[in-house]
Amino acid sequence: MRYLMWFLRILLFLLLLGFTVRNIETVTLHYYFGYEWNAPLVLIILLCFALGVAIGVGSCLGKIFRQKREINTYRKRYKISDEHG
Repeated sequence: MRYLMWFLRILLFLLLLGFTVRNIETVTLHYYFGYEWNAPLVLIILLCFALGVAIGVGSCLGKIFRQKREINTYRKRYKISDEHG
């Protein structure tokens, strides 16, 4: 199973490397008020993906912290010890 996971990781890496090599053309992003940004296509795609991941994680943090507070409240109320740490 370990070899299969390494094979899949290497395959994914090679696919992404091939995608990167094929998309190095410079593209222009046009903003408001005449601003422009020239960058390789793969860099723009990577930045948009990273921004999406950051927004997704950020939107989940509030709920995660709220659940942690609720869990701690229940532990104190019912005197349940944390068995994992």
